[in-house]
This record gives sequence, structure tokens and C-alpha cells, in this order.
Amino acid sequence: MTGVIGPALVDLIPRLRRFAIGLSRSREAADDLVQTALERALGGAVPEGEVRLDAWMFRVLRNLWIDSVRRRQTRGIEIDIDEPRLAGLPEIDQVAAMERRDLLRRTASALDDLPEEQREVVVLVCVEELSYAEAADILGCPIGTVMSRLARARRRLIEATGAAGERI
Repeated sequence: MTGVIGPALVDLIPRLRRFAIGLSRSREAADDLVQTALERALGGAVPEGEVRLDAWMFRVLRNLWIDSVRRRQTRGIEIDIDEPRLAGLPEIDQVAAMERRDLLRRTASALDDLPEEQREVVVLVCVEELSYAEAADILGCPIGTVMSRLARARRRLIEATGAAGERI
């Protein structure tokens, strides 16, 4: 079975990593979450039948995150948040580059300040471009809950970043 899903999992890694960074707000913790999720999938835990691999992997990753939060609360350890950076963007106009960095910093900060349930929805729907139904399935909640969390999150992000008129 791993021979069949291996290439599909490799294609999912960037999306899984983005979701994990959105949850954990740490590149190191995100990498650990993705690695553990991939180990589970490659260990033969993939469900049979008509289950979408990406939705199942997002659910596995989220469950691993919840487990790690519970363990961390027991231990009392906190993980530092990385400073967001713009990587690979051409620095043609220094003013525009500074404005992009500032907007990215404000957006990352505003995303970090969102309640976890709103941050999860934003990452799944806005970053991973999953449908409301797919996000609801991954999060184990009704579609209406996904929609209301997303609306509240978008409102908070717009207020925090001053990005009225921007696509969030």
C-alpha cells in the first residue's frame, strides 16, 4: 500500500506543512507534526475506501497537534514563534518590499492572535483552499460553524491589519 500512496503523500507535504505552521506557529514544531503524520500514513494506517487522502492527512495532523498541545499543557513548555520572513521575493522597489514585509508581519501577528478554532479554519479554507464541507469534515463540526468561524476570523484579520479591500 505504501508504494501507491507514497507519491501522493510527497505531493501533500507542502500543504501539510502550511497547515501545521498555521496550527503550531513554529516551523520546527510543524516539521515534527508533518513527519509524525507521514509516519502514520506510511505505517499502513491509511483508511480503505472512498476517503480523500488530503482530508484524512489534515485530520491526522490536526489530531496530532491537539495531542501535543495537551502534552505541552501537562508539561508547561512553550514554543517560540518564528519571525515571519519574505523569502524569494525580488527586491526591486525597497519601499514596496518594506510595505510587503510590514503587511506580512501584521498578517502573521493577527493570525497568531486568532483563537485556535478560527486560525484552523482560515488555514484550511483560505490557504489550503478546501471547501467549507471539507474543512467541516476535517474539524468534525457543521458547515455553518466553519462559515461563522471564518467570517469572524476574516473580520478580526481585517481590523488587525487594516487590509480593508484586500482579499483575505
